[in-house]
Amino acid sequence: MSQSPGAEQREPTDELLEDAFHPRPLKNRRTAFEGRVWNVVSDTVSLDDEGHSMVRDYVDHTGAVAVIPVDDDGRIMVLKQYRHPVGMDLWEIPAGLLDVDGEGPQPAAARELAEEADLEAADWHVLVDFFNSPGGSSEALRVFVATGLSPVPEAERHVRTDEEAEFEYAWVTLQELVTAILEGRIHNVSTVVGILALNAAVQRAGGELNGAALDAAGLRPADAPWPAHPRFR
Repeated sequence: MSQSPGAEQREPTDELLEDAFHPRPLKNRRTAFEGRVWNVVSDTVSLDDEGHSMVRDYVDHTGAVAVIPVDDDGRIMVLKQYRHPVGMDLWEIPAGLLDVDGEGPQPAAARELAEEADLEAADWHVLVDFFNSPGGSSEALRVFVATGLSPVPEAERHVRTDEEAEFEYAWVTLQELVTAILEGRIHNVSTVVGILALNAAVQRAGGELNGAALDAAGLRPADAPWPAHPRFR
């Protein structure tokens, strides 16, 4: 194999291509800002045995889940929601915070699917895990893909308020979403990461988006461990 320019190269292995848990010793922690949903903390951490340290301020985040709902025709449901920090209406997959005590990731995703889209799902897979902004936030996010959809009974539907009361919905194809992402028309991070990961999984399984293809793609089960999330280590 030819050597690429730049830093010293190593042959890729399963061990190399895996993020590692390696916390630095914590010397001090204080809450720099207490917010309505999450706080900003200031950590002083040791760098070495010689007493060198650094201070890092970051958002102490509960984490979140998102779900890509796929119907029997291989279409994906997305919703449009106003996001005030960026002043835009964004097309997104259903998502929400892990802010219910004792609730696991898949039950949280099922709750968000019901609350935001009035849908239930019979089959679930873990699609992809990621850190939203690891340089400034502890937020870990897991994206599921859900099939075998059915409507939530009308009497049991969640009453949406504030921005959620303005939701608009669309059923679109995977390739329509991939094209919108690559053309810079969709920006929500869980949607971008999730849709591109789903497209890769579908291609690996032969190009069809259905439950059998998702099984063939080797996706993780709905209850797969999530040690990257601080709460589930």
